Amino acid sequence: MNYRSYTKYLTSLVILAILGSCSKDFLNRPPEDSIVDANFYQTSDQVWAGTAPLYGLVWFAYNDKASHGLGDGRAGVLMSGSYQVENIRMQTTDVTPEVYSSWTAFFSVIAQSNMAINNITKYTAKSVPDNVKNGAIAEGRFMRALAYSYLVQNWGPVPVIVDNNVLVTDTSISRNTVESVWGFIIREFRYAAANLPTAPVQKGRLTKWSAEGMLAKAYLTRAGVGSVQTRRQTDLDSAKWFAKDVISNSGAALMSNYEDLFLTKNNNNSESLFALQWKYDGDWGTQNSVQAFLAYGSEITGFADGWGSDLGASLDQLKLYSPNDKRRKGTFMYPGDHYSYIHQSVDDPNNPGKKIIQELQVPWRYNGTERYNTRAWVKKYVVGRPEDNDGKVTQQHTEINTYMLRLADVYLIYAEAILGNAASTADGEALTYFNAVRQRAGLLPKSTITWDDIYKERRLELAMEGQAWYDILRLHYYNPQKAINILNAQDKGTYRIIPDKETNATSWTVTSDTPAFYPVTESNFLLPLPAAELSAAPNLRKPPVPYPY
Repeated sequence: MNYRSYTKYLTSLVILAILGSCSKDFLNRPPEDSIVDANFYQTSDQVWAGTAPLYGLVWFAYNDKASHGLGDGRAGVLMSGSYQVENIRMQTTDVTPEVYSSWTAFFSVIAQSNMAINNITKYTAKSVPDNVKNGAIAEGRFMRALAYSYLVQNWGPVPVIVDNNVLVTDTSISRNTVESVWGFIIREFRYAAANLPTAPVQKGRLTKWSAEGMLAKAYLTRAGVGSVQTRRQTDLDSAKWFAKDVISNSGAALMSNYEDLFLTKNNNNSESLFALQWKYDGDWGTQNSVQAFLAYGSEITGFADGWGSDLGASLDQLKLYSPNDKRRKGTFMYPGDHYSYIHQSVDDPNNPGKKIIQELQVPWRYNGTERYNTRAWVKKYVVGRPEDNDGKVTQQHTEINTYMLRLADVYLIYAEAILGNAASTADGEALTYFNAVRQRAGLLPKSTITWDDIYKERRLELAMEGQAWYDILRLHYYNPQKAINILNAQDKGTYRIIPDKETNATSWTVTSDTPAFYPVTESNFLLPLPAAELSAAPNLRKPPVPYPY
């Protein structure tokens, strides 16, 4: 580990936690001199305030670009001629920016979580109820477990750190084995499930159901660790149990309209089980910045950002959508699409040099004979201009939550856990929840499902939510050749999208221009350790050892 870096993190995170003061909900932070002071944790409100930065600030460097670069770009959801090309083309190196930013973000989450856990344990006043103290500790343990789940999937063996003081003084720390890191993750999520409340203390806070949903996903993934072709039934059974408990007892419900999931006004909706919380007018790092990189132009953001014109869905992704799949329009923009809830600035035809604001009609090119676009621009997490969001947008700042877990994901986890190692299933429970996701999208139900059906549904349902790469990695644990075959078959080349009419289009023809396939081998599945870390932390080169928990 880069001990100099982490010493810096520990200092800066305390400062960031204080500077990240917000003006709404639980993101508020009292202007204390230090959150580690023994006099801070004297009330329930102060204890809950001690974990508030874990909901956004420390995740910012991952959410900013790496979440879609790694989570979607490497999985084949995206194509580009410039932005994120190393990840999209599976040519990620130890100096690719998203490698370092995600690595440091995850360890920042861990460092801040450790600090919160240790300080709440040591300094909380006896007058604070045990359920508050244990609930806040559970938030910290949930967050560091989630950070470790990303680390172990992306880098394999990584060092498990639970005490920041040991980190900066003990230079003998080594990486821990994949199996033992997953054991640590599951232990942490189980503690969180046992100690978090069944209803959020404040809107957007973690609950028992957040932890159980993550446990279901962790067990489903761990079922393949160290396995060949088949997954461990005990882990599949655990994934099934926790997913069903969330489905049956959490009170969560699917939103009726898929597009509504990605409107700022619907933050913390009935489907959201855990989402990062952002603020548009706070200090840098407290906002959701992704619209700046994904929106195709400044005319739909209202500011000088909107740098995503060269980014769009891959042809491989577009081929998955049925013509009547409502998720396509909620995820990617086609030329001629109309969005009544996003506006654009366009030239006024009656007043040269003037602009007018109108509802968004996605533009297209015209070459004299046909209308077309060469990108299916990103829609998801593009929320529009200030007037589309009650004024809560500025340059590179929005308040749209980042979903980390929602109920539709748990429905598909449940279906996959029931399927298990079978080739297909007609199990009624699996079909009920699998088809609930499809039917919301406007698709007909299926009477039997396979792993391929579930994988396709996850690609369509969760595209641009940073999840697709982890679905590939889950498969790779127990069936690496199939994972390689999927990636090698993905066309990330150029294409044309031709609408049936200029505005309010209802059908489109998508044709390939220049196919592009980027070869994938076993060496592509783990990210390289950041060059900066390797130069300062030679222990990262040592063989991993089991974590002693």
